[in-house]
Amino acid sequence: MSAVYILWLRQLKRYFRSRSRMIGSIGQPLMFLLALGFGFGPVYQKAGGGSYLQFLAPGIIAMGILFSAIFSGMEIIWDRQFGFLKETLVAPVSRFKIILGRILGGATVALIQGLMVFVICIIVGFRVERVILIPIAIVFMFLIAVLCAAIGTAIASVLEDMQGFQLIMNFIIMPFFFFSNALFPLEGLPKALRFIIRLNPLSYGIDGLRGALTHKFLFGFGFDFLILGIVSVILVGIGSYLFSLIQI
Repeated sequence: MSAVYILWLRQLKRYFRSRSRMIGSIGQPLMFLLALGFGFGPVYQKAGGGSYLQFLAPGIIAMGILFSAIFSGMEIIWDRQFGFLKETLVAPVSRFKIILGRILGGATVALIQGLMVFVICIIVGFRVERVILIPIAIVFMFLIAVLCAAIGTAIASVLEDMQGFQLIMNFIIMPFFFFSNALFPLEGLPKALRFIIRLNPLSYGIDGLRGALTHKFLFGFGFDFLILGIVSVILVGIGSYLFSLIQI
């Protein structure tokens, strides 16, 4: 497992060396948190929904994880263009270990981003209902990060163009995020939209995270963990297979 550890550590080093990436990746979640949390907060409260910030914050935390984790796959294209990927592939290490190290590294970086957004949410007024459940929330954050890192890795494995990756990601990230329960509750939505949201694995990650932080589950802790875990394993397998098809 030393190869997995080395690639995981390499991802972390890249992240901490790039201060602009650290700061820039929390800009969009912060904008959504302030604009929606305080902009729609009074409307949500008048409608009898309570504090919108309490509802919104877990979704914004997931958003910070989502963007960072999926775009970690871009490093595969970057390494391919500069020759580092070829050096990695010719090493006497299985490609599964290589991709596992990359996914875990990207997921760890995304988890750090999520924790940073979590701290910001607390600063602006979000309150954790049960502090004892924070470790469970971190578990869900990590599972969301693994899920999204696997998606980014799988797509990057079949692309060679940086611009193509960004274009495809824009068609995936925004629907993936907006057609989840991150920004609005399911109650009162059209049946078709509720069906789409229930098909979205991110919805179960956000529900588990929201339940751990505010003690308000929609699907239930066990069901959230089961669905998110199964889908994450499947996507890691798909990403590993597509990565194995890369020609040196």
